Amino acid sequence: MPHDEYRTIDFFAQGALPAPQVTLAQAEHIGTRHLGIDVRAQALGSQQDANFLLHADDGTALAILKIANPAFGPTEIEAQDTAADLIAAAHPELRIATVLRRLDGSPQCTTVDTESGPAIARLMRYLPGGPLSGPRHLSPSTVAAMGTIAGKVSTALRDFHHPGLKRVLQWDLRHADRVVAKLAEHIDEPERRAAVQAATADAWARVQKLAVALPSQAVHLDLTDDNLICSPDGRLPMPDGVIDFGDVTRSWAVGELAVSISSMLHHDGVEPHHVLPAVRAFHAVRPLSPEEAEALWPLVVLRAAGLVASGRHQAAVDEDNAYAKAALDREWHIFEQATRLPLPVMVHLIKDAIGLADVPAHSDSPAHFLLRGLAADDITLLDLSTGADSMDHGAWLEAGTEDRLSAAALADGAAAVATRYAHPRLTQAPALSAASAPTVPTGIDLWLGRPVVAQAPATGKVLATAPGRVEITYGPQALTLTFPRTVHPVVSTGSTVQAGEDLAHLPTGTSLHLALRNADSPSVPLSVRPEYAAGWLALTADPAPLIGLRAAGRAQDRDLLDRRDAVFATVQEHYYAEPPRIERGWRHHLLSTDGRSYLDIVNNVTPLGHAHPRVEQAVSRQLRRLNTNSRFHYASVVEFTERLAALLPEPLDTVFLVNSGSEAVDLGLRLAIGASGQHDVVALREAYHGWTYASDAISTSLQDNPNALATRPSWVHTVDSPNSYRGLHRGADAVRYGPEAAAVIDELAASGRPAGAFLSETFYGNAGGVALPDGYLAEVYAAVRRHGGLAVADEVQVGYGRLGHWFWGFEQQQVVPDVVCVAKAMGNGHPLGAVITSKSVADRYRDQGYFFSSTGGSPVSSVVGLTVLDTLRDEDLQGNAVRVGGRLKSRLEALADRYGIIGAVHGSGLYLGLELVRDRVTLEPATEETAELCDRMLDLGVIVQPTGDHLNILKIKPPLCIDASAVDFFVDMLDHALAQLGYSR
Repeated sequence: MPHDEYRTIDFFAQGALPAPQVTLAQAEHIGTRHLGIDVRAQALGSQQDANFLLHADDGTALAILKIANPAFGPTEIEAQDTAADLIAAAHPELRIATVLRRLDGSPQCTTVDTESGPAIARLMRYLPGGPLSGPRHLSPSTVAAMGTIAGKVSTALRDFHHPGLKRVLQWDLRHADRVVAKLAEHIDEPERRAAVQAATADAWARVQKLAVALPSQAVHLDLTDDNLICSPDGRLPMPDGVIDFGDVTRSWAVGELAVSISSMLHHDGVEPHHVLPAVRAFHAVRPLSPEEAEALWPLVVLRAAGLVASGRHQAAVDEDNAYAKAALDREWHIFEQATRLPLPVMVHLIKDAIGLADVPAHSDSPAHFLLRGLAADDITLLDLSTGADSMDHGAWLEAGTEDRLSAAALADGAAAVATRYAHPRLTQAPALSAASAPTVPTGIDLWLGRPVVAQAPATGKVLATAPGRVEITYGPQALTLTFPRTVHPVVSTGSTVQAGEDLAHLPTGTSLHLALRNADSPSVPLSVRPEYAAGWLALTADPAPLIGLRAAGRAQDRDLLDRRDAVFATVQEHYYAEPPRIERGWRHHLLSTDGRSYLDIVNNVTPLGHAHPRVEQAVSRQLRRLNTNSRFHYASVVEFTERLAALLPEPLDTVFLVNSGSEAVDLGLRLAIGASGQHDVVALREAYHGWTYASDAISTSLQDNPNALATRPSWVHTVDSPNSYRGLHRGADAVRYGPEAAAVIDELAASGRPAGAFLSETFYGNAGGVALPDGYLAEVYAAVRRHGGLAVADEVQVGYGRLGHWFWGFEQQQVVPDVVCVAKAMGNGHPLGAVITSKSVADRYRDQGYFFSSTGGSPVSSVVGLTVLDTLRDEDLQGNAVRVGGRLKSRLEALADRYGIIGAVHGSGLYLGLELVRDRVTLEPATEETAELCDRMLDLGVIVQPTGDHLNILKIKPPLCIDASAVDFFVDMLDHALAQLGYSR
């Protein structure tokens, strides 16, 4: 085919565009001519071009050889190269695959002969890092980065004009209807062909209504996961490079984003709502108009339909194109996801995400209330939200809860009971689920305590009737009443009803569902998932005014995080960048206001489980009687401290009560220093003990304080972290830590500064639950004691049976400390801490003055402490830590056999840590990977967080009541997430 300088492609005139057939030897010959050195070629996939990576004999990547389809002329190629140069100049932070140029500025290109005719070959800049291609799950930050790049490319090309842009491409969404019409015959399966054609017709009709308002400009039009290149320096897939300008043309600007979004939809675990970060990011760089926002998802559907049709066509005409054939399944998956929800739902969801939501529809006050003779005062509202008192004690998990609660309200005299529109129902949330449940109601339910006549609220047309159902028009909306099939409407389909005319006679005990939707909208489910609620609810209105109630309004808390940041010191951080709003807990579950249940894997604060009834009842009963400070004389503080002291070996018989772990450690240090008269303290590196002055001073965790080691006061001395996995001495060599720490203590004494205290956790928590080497504490305790110091044990995290085989961590080391600091588990969420020591040590505190804590040891705190101890015993929660913790650790170890990123499974009982590494030999911490994994686990219904100085360890410290089904769910989701993130061996 001769190359006309000004010729441009017209797909519909051209027909098939098989990729040019070029051998590796031919590619190497072309590369050698232009680079002047011997090169080796590696074939790269392409739909319609021929691409090769050229590298030197030593493997160094030199350039990309791109041989354009013979159908593309020189003017088009020039436009592509100019567009790439423009973007590179406008956004130097992006890496762009520009054409390599000679010293005179001319592109390194030539025309080569192929079986399909002469084609333009040129050398392009090679971008290391690799594309986002493949099934790997895309994190929200990656999705957002894709949107940002699309926005930057769009702004850079906004004013670009060139004759080579006047092309008719099959990928130009302005021609999507014609492309599908031309190529649909290549979709062999009749059902799939029909689905593609129907989706195309619907989407095209919607776009055409907006087309005149959609701005056009130069576009890359192929910013897909195949053509966005990841930063070679990043640990996670994060794009910063753009390749393949072969589809540069002039088209609708919003198509740039639509094409990018479509490529996200085939990735593992990605649903339509997962692309919203890309929409927001694009909108932040290049704002979308209301018309563009409305056209965006129809264009995604058109792109998906075009991919399916074009892919099947290309595979048919280019039988040797393995790249095109390999894409067929993923292209169909893209189409399935693009059409997963009705177009109007996704349109409204997108508009809501970028602040362009339409004003919510509402129902006007009717001429006649829908339920004759039933006044608003006769109706009791049933609150089924996360915050409802009726959801206490796990009621949300019980089958039939809604019917039970409504029956109770009717028995109390209500004429009817009604639920709230658009307010998430916790009763619809399963306890363990990898996906959110449809908890957001699109209508309201009623239970009738007396006979009622349903009547037309206004003049309207009967759209449909059937046993148990009637649908009529109500202005521009459709009103649907659903009731038992034993009840028959008294009107017929197609008839006109006047205001006040009977629709159905509903007997006592009838349950009734009311829904109001836009008459032209698709069918709306009774309830929808929270992620899509904004899209679905935009098609509906609250029917409450039709029965005399005020519209409920939609629950909104979007500004709550901003309000928190405005008044709550931001150094008090929160989990997750976009955290769910948690307002309820039950056992090992946490519940969000969206009605999502999350498995709680991090809460060692509540060993009995969230909202334990015995604790609640004990606190409530004591608050009704007395709560004051411990200087008053009452029984509970005596009973509690006796119980606590009895749990410790001799001579630990005297108890101080405080409010937190930080206070306990602070007081423990003061006791040791006061009793010894020696002010220096020895502590472990990489540990955390609290936030008070003294407890912070001995905390050397770099994550809690990056300058920890450099800012220690002179009285704090540190010894090596005795981490047998990644410390200085590993495995069997870990026995060296004890003698070395003892030597440091001896040297301090020899220098005239004997330590007054050695303080450490008894099971290494900040390292993710690593057991101290056998004999470590015995050796170190002996060293500090021989110089007059005391041994202080921090049991804040590990005490109270969490380790399973031992109630206290120091028992594992077969030692007895001089001072024990306890908190967290003591109060099951109530602020309670304690220091237990010998009477002789406690009495020395008087040398420093007196001790008093206003609420430490208060009647309420003491009762809580007693109740926790009783429940730990009665429910055998320490035994549960052995049984369920053993099951969990065994399953995690099996997981480690399958995923190389799991370096070790630490811990005992229900105090475990899963350490993630990039290399099992070097133990390079997988910090970013751990953070991404935690985010993915949240999406899968599990709350888990990182710990350790490198934040590469999953801290696994769930409530001790967790059961086998829950830990199995956790490991199953972890397995699922690791596979989705591409860590399978």
